[in-house]
Amino acid sequence: MLALSFAERCFMATIDWNHTLAAVWRARKEYLRPIRHLDPIRLEQLLGIERQKSLLVRNTERFLSGQPANNALLWGSRGTGKSSVIKALLNDYAEQGLRMIEIEKEDLADLPEIVDEIRDLPQRFVIFCDDLSFEAGEFGYKALKSVLEGSLELPPENVLIYASSNRRHLLPETMQDNEAAKVVNTEVHYGDAIEEKISLSDRFGLWLSFYPISQPEYLEIVDSYFPDYDGDRKTLHQEAIRFAMGKGVRSGRTAKQFYNHFV
Repeated sequence: MLALSFAERCFMATIDWNHTLAAVWRARKEYLRPIRHLDPIRLEQLLGIERQKSLLVRNTERFLSGQPANNALLWGSRGTGKSSVIKALLNDYAEQGLRMIEIEKEDLADLPEIVDEIRDLPQRFVIFCDDLSFEAGEFGYKALKSVLEGSLELPPENVLIYASSNRRHLLPETMQDNEAAKVVNTEVHYGDAIEEKISLSDRFGLWLSFYPISQPEYLEIVDSYFPDYDGDRKTLHQEAIRFAMGKGVRSGRTAKQFYNHFV
């Protein structure tokens, strides 16, 4: 029995992208599995990140209309809406041809082949990689680099990478790395180690930073989960604040977890 090619394994069950909005790459079985039950989150539900939303929406709308658009890196504190805003884009723009493929960091070596199979399709694809970061000695980012900016072949016009990360430069930085940096005529010149690490994140043309929210912003998000609450709102807020203190962070994720706990 002849061995199947990558493309034959990947698309053994052909995906009808006219009706399938998203898929997830399953590396062990080597195929794209259609996602049937999408997270229903919508952009208007995400509070406290209006600037980040507007910039990502503008970039996505340019992409869908065939204009130049950037790969996006959403980085910052945990639970602040980085992944949610990417997922919400699909729900708001699927009717305009947006499609999404999710891939784990560990499977990025397969990314060039996956992109090859969708580059000629009429839909516009966002490749979504959540919690993207690399440790010392990992080399999966090299495949990502080639998709972000191409090599001999230009990147496809119908594919963008949207990634979320807790690290701005995706790779760990040490004091030893920075010791090689020097200032020449007021310009900072980094050492080779730092240049290699920055070169990956630099391939994302759009950087969006997410920071911990203030207590009023946190309570506003809490209130959005309790629009019809008929109890004492002040007591509800006190409980929400105590819950956030126990978690050690105020964020949209904490507000949602408080809602699940309180209800």
